[in-house]
Amino acid sequence: MSTADRYCVMGNPIAHSRSPRIHSLFAELTGQSLVYERELVPLDAFEATLRLLVNSGTRGMNVTVPFKLDAARLADTRSDRVTLCGAANTLVVGTDGRIHADNTDGLGLVADITRNAGVALRGQRVLLLGAGGAAAGALAPLLEQAPAQLVVCNRTHSKAQDLAEQHTHIAKLYKTELLALDSSVLTGVFDVIINATASSMQGAAIPVPPHVLRAGTLVYDMMYGPAAEPFLQWAAQHGATGRDGLGMLVEQAAEAFWLWRGVRPPSQPVLAQVRAELAPH
Repeated sequence: MSTADRYCVMGNPIAHSRSPRIHSLFAELTGQSLVYERELVPLDAFEATLRLLVNSGTRGMNVTVPFKLDAARLADTRSDRVTLCGAANTLVVGTDGRIHADNTDGLGLVADITRNAGVALRGQRVLLLGAGGAAAGALAPLLEQAPAQLVVCNRTHSKAQDLAEQHTHIAKLYKTELLALDSSVLTGVFDVIINATASSMQGAAIPVPPHVLRAGTLVYDMMYGPAAEPFLQWAAQHGATGRDGLGMLVEQAAEAFWLWRGVRPPSQPVLAQVRAELAPH
C-alpha cells in the first residue's frame, strides 16, 4: 500500500498556523491522500531543515515568516511572481528532488477580495500600505486587476519607491497609475485599502489618516484574528467595511494545493468552516 504524500508549513513561530487544518479539509473534500504538518524551523537553520525535508520525501512546503526570502533564494527554479517580488510562500519538490518556488499570497488576496468579498478592483483607487515581503507579493496580482490607480505607502518612503519602480512595466501593461507616496501627502478617498504592514501585530499607530476613507471603502488587513482587530476597528469607526486576511490564507492555500496536486479545492466551504472554528464560543 502506498503511503500518503507529505507536506508541511515551515516557519518560526508556527504553532498558531491554521494551514494544517485548511489542507486537511481540502484533502477531505477532494479525496486526496496526504499528510500536512507544522515544521518549527530554528531561525538559523532554514536551509538545513529544507534539505532534510526534501531528502525525507516531503513533496511540498508552505513557507511563512521569516523565511520567504530564503525560500525564493534556495529554490532551483522560480515562477515569474517569485523573480519579481523576491519572496516565495510555496515550494514544489519534483521527483528528482529539485525545488520550484512560487508565491500564491497575492493570488489569494485578489481571490478573497474579488470573489469572497465581491469587490471589483478594476477601475478603482487602491492604497497598499507597506513595502515588505507581504506587499511585494501582492503588488503584481493587484495590478493585474487593472485598478485606475494604485498607491504604495510605507513608513520608509524609499522602500515604497523601489517596490513601485520594480512594477512599472506591469502597471503600464494594465494602464494603472502606480505611485509611491508618503502618508502625509495622501489626498482624496480610496475604494480599497490593504494593510500589508506588521503595524497590527506590533500595536503601532494606524499608518494612514482617516480622510482617505469613505463610507463603504473596503479596508483589508492581511492579518486575521486578534492581530487584525485594531485596524478593522479603526475602519469601522469611520464607516468603512473591514475584512481580515483569513480568506486570503485559505485562498493562497488553495492555489498551493493546486500546484502540488493538480486539483483545485473548493475554498468557500473551507473558509466558512475555519472561520466558524476561530469564532469565540
